[in-house]
Amino acid sequence: MSATQSNISSNLSSDSKNLIVLDEEETNEKYGKYPSTRTVEDLLDYGFITIDKPPAPTSHEVVAWIRRMLKVKRAGHSGTLDPMVTGLLPVGLGEATKALSVLLMGPKEYYGIARFHGSVEDDTLRNVFREFIGEIYQKPPQRSSVRRTTRLRRIYELEIIETKGRLILFRVLCQAGTYVRKLIYDIGEVTMNGATMIELRRSKVSDIEEKNGLVSLHDLADAVFEWKENESEEKIRRLIQPVEKMVSSLKSIIIRDSAIASICYGAQLAIPGILKLSPNIIKGDTVAIYSLKGELVAISEAIMSTKEIEDADKGIAVKTKRVIMKQDTYPKLWKKKSQNAGVA
Repeated sequence: MSATQSNISSNLSSDSKNLIVLDEEETNEKYGKYPSTRTVEDLLDYGFITIDKPPAPTSHEVVAWIRRMLKVKRAGHSGTLDPMVTGLLPVGLGEATKALSVLLMGPKEYYGIARFHGSVEDDTLRNVFREFIGEIYQKPPQRSSVRRTTRLRRIYELEIIETKGRLILFRVLCQAGTYVRKLIYDIGEVTMNGATMIELRRSKVSDIEEKNGLVSLHDLADAVFEWKENESEEKIRRLIQPVEKMVSSLKSIIIRDSAIASICYGAQLAIPGILKLSPNIIKGDTVAIYSLKGELVAISEAIMSTKEIEDADKGIAVKTKRVIMKQDTYPKLWKKKSQNAGVA
């Protein structure tokens, strides 16, 4: 396997590694960088951190501390956690903030402790929990940042892990935008006893999981000190991940070097610019666009399916939603009268 193939393979999801090859081409080593060769400064522009949010501060406060700690102009998080909720808070840096929306599309997993206000038999409680798996109607609580209108949300998994008296340890895998506190309140109403969530921790956001390691604010502060004061990059490099890992769940398209600048300047990706693509793309899919070096260029929406792209010689294949790569990372190679990516 070549260095190019190795770098690309490490960024793609498992169902996208067996890419369909439309054409072969070598990358120009003068432009861009393989994600594995980025400097720390590059990672501060194209990276993210899986922060272990502590209780008490808001998600916005945590991001503000990280911004000051790393001295970066832009940072943002994916999915607000209430002040007393702990756990996984993905924080994007620089251009990587544009990719955070991908994580918002994926499911969230939480572990929590609920206290029931009266005694409930185990069998009854487990039956009620099962009733809440699937689509549920939910109205956001009064103290929420969204409009309080009833909406549908999907509960993928909901299980009781342990009980002790009126305390219940539970796990829930749910659609983004689900209020777990309200879920527990509603379960309490069905049991006729009432229930309150007293502790909650997020363990998964889309394909990013707590078991793969989270970063405490103290560890990040230590890593920054080692980098700035002792010129040691080892620790900070372990803590900041490349933006490509943030979108590894998406289907993929790899494009020519000559198509990259056009996309970065607002053109849409035409079929001649495509070299390889996932075998199972369908219209409407959110697709990650990569360079031959495995760099994330943009996030797009598929206008054509894989089969349609294979069969066509021209036409726009995807519609760009967010450009991640900075302009002028690759040279402008299009003709004056045409900015269709891959045509020039």
